[in-house]
Amino acid sequence: MSIRVHTLAKQLGITSKELLAKLKSLNIKAAGHMSALDDGTVQIVSAELKGKTKDSGAKVKSKAKPKAEPKAKPKVKPKAKPRPAPKAKPKVQAKPTIEEQPQVKEEPAQPTQETVGEEPKLKPLQTKMPLSVKELAVKLNVKTNDLIKHLMKMKIMATINQMLDEDTVVKIGKEFDYAIERLPDLEEELLHIQKEDDAEGDLQHRAPVVTLMGHVDHGKTSLLDMIRKTRVAAREAGGITQHIGAYEVNVGNKKITFLDTPGHEAFTAMRARGAVATDIVVLVVAANDGVMPQTIEAIDHAKAAGVPIVVAINKVDLPHINLAKVKAQLGQRGLNTEDMGGKTIAVNVSAKSGAGIDEMLEMILLEAEMLELKANPNRYARGVVIESKLSRGTGPTATVLVQNGTLKIGDVLVCGDFCAKVKSMINDQGKQIKQAGPSDPVEISGLTGVPEAGERFYVVEDEKKAREFSFRRLEEKRLRGASSAAHVSLEDLYQQIKDGKIKELNLIVKADVQGSLEALLQSLQKLTTEDVTIKIIHSGVGNINVSDVMLATVSNALVIGFHVGIQSNAKELAEKEKVDITLYNIIYEVTANIKSALEGMLEPHLKENFLGKAQVRQIFKVTKVGNVAGCIVLAGKIFRNAQGKVIRNNEEVFRGKITSLKRFKDDAKEVTAGQECGIGFERFKEIRPADIIECFEIEKVARRL
Repeated sequence: MSIRVHTLAKQLGITSKELLAKLKSLNIKAAGHMSALDDGTVQIVSAELKGKTKDSGAKVKSKAKPKAEPKAKPKVKPKAKPRPAPKAKPKVQAKPTIEEQPQVKEEPAQPTQETVGEEPKLKPLQTKMPLSVKELAVKLNVKTNDLIKHLMKMKIMATINQMLDEDTVVKIGKEFDYAIERLPDLEEELLHIQKEDDAEGDLQHRAPVVTLMGHVDHGKTSLLDMIRKTRVAAREAGGITQHIGAYEVNVGNKKITFLDTPGHEAFTAMRARGAVATDIVVLVVAANDGVMPQTIEAIDHAKAAGVPIVVAINKVDLPHINLAKVKAQLGQRGLNTEDMGGKTIAVNVSAKSGAGIDEMLEMILLEAEMLELKANPNRYARGVVIESKLSRGTGPTATVLVQNGTLKIGDVLVCGDFCAKVKSMINDQGKQIKQAGPSDPVEISGLTGVPEAGERFYVVEDEKKAREFSFRRLEEKRLRGASSAAHVSLEDLYQQIKDGKIKELNLIVKADVQGSLEALLQSLQKLTTEDVTIKIIHSGVGNINVSDVMLATVSNALVIGFHVGIQSNAKELAEKEKVDITLYNIIYEVTANIKSALEGMLEPHLKENFLGKAQVRQIFKVTKVGNVAGCIVLAGKIFRNAQGKVIRNNEEVFRGKITSLKRFKDDAKEVTAGQECGIGFERFKEIRPADIIECFEIEKVARRL
């Protein structure tokens, strides 16, 4: 006889996670909750844990003593702590230091002048960064010409429209008695209100949020309906009164929240707006069909989001099914089930008869137990919009999922471009409620507009703050022209991916036949090096569709098509989202283009090419220009607008652009060896006779794979 890990854990009164940890400490292999343990192993583990439970029993009996101890300790400690009171004697000794006080005042007099001279005088100013010279002049209430002159004194040559970085703006602000700070981004400011500073004791376990995904006609909707019928409608008089796009299921004394948005496209659409609403994905696979194209897409979308997957093999009551074949197909996509030696939980269910649904719900709770999902209900609420609509009676309404905090009637919130004061809240049973905690789905009214699904909401202090955030968000959208950010493309790949030592290129590959697809994938994988990683996040056979474009949008990926076309709606979406799609007919062209793009991703070598050398003989002062070095060219050529460096006593003292080059009184583009000339630098006037000036150009040498 054998027993499952999760069943033994229940019998022993501990969690599956604790039992798995114990098995690991005893060097007993167990892949997961569904792993089977033989009688000998069960006896060993039970004996080991019973020994501990006896000790813990003794501890339980003596629990009254630990409670008494803290009471005893505070009595001693609070009264013991006042003992340092005698240390107050040094305070009495402060009387003799009164004589020293004049000296103390005199000594810090100079630093206090600095601090008093700086802090009170600096006026606070918050602004967006970076700023142009003109914008900064307006903020500082000075003339643009005066600001440019001041920049020149700081050795910064800038035009009226030149952008200044944050460090420069802060430095200039101090010169004009302003303490300038960067205005936080809208999301940053909202998150600051919602900052995650929850103490461990404030966090409580919350219900997992589950989304069903899979191929069309594999029974996602039927499975949801059966769960609804057996778990939700049973506790309602007259069935479900109102559909709000999400509902809660009670499993014993625990809850599970299901999002009624089946399909990976809806799942990814929410991700595209920055929403991470789902904790667990239930992948529905029909036992008679097995893994199908949309099943593969669903797997890739869930993996790209980093969400754990529980497999529900549906239609197991049909004749002539081969479960081993279905599990083998799942294994080929990286989902090895526990009975096949993997870690993926797979449950056999029937949406028609309801068989296996209880076990599936139990497995979801086991997976949630491993995730340790927690939230703090005692704070401002935040969450995500599941769906929204315009109702005749109540106006704009939205179904929201509370992710942290507690949402209450009368709360003021910012949601996308809109704000709201919550007027009413309806739960999944159509009942009016006054508050909703973490993982609770509710329909709210009181919004100023209809937000998009996937928009995040944040509760703020008051309506004034909410209107301010709403206005700022609309203004940001207007400035962006309501256009989405450009994604990575082959042309600007190097510019798009600069951060991090390991650079990664995400690809979505579609081909006409399976043989071509496999050959193409092998060729692309060979381009991976230590510096650049190729990551195929999705591949398949057939034309490029909307799902491919949406996945590319959220994953910042390139879409490659080989002997395939693009669906018309996918093409429109790609243009809107600025997703780069490239079609090929020859495999060599694919690898050649990607290789060139990857070489652009590598940091190029910077090489200095020597152009010429000159020696300073005399310094001339020229009006409106400043100091100009009278030189003789010793070797090569000196070019105007080229890079130059000043060498003094074999040490480099300056490096910058040669802005002025003259032959006698005339401007010159270049001066050759043996000729005399005048050389002027940008932002450097401390040049001296006998200095050596070297002229050079910087060449970027591309690295090759």
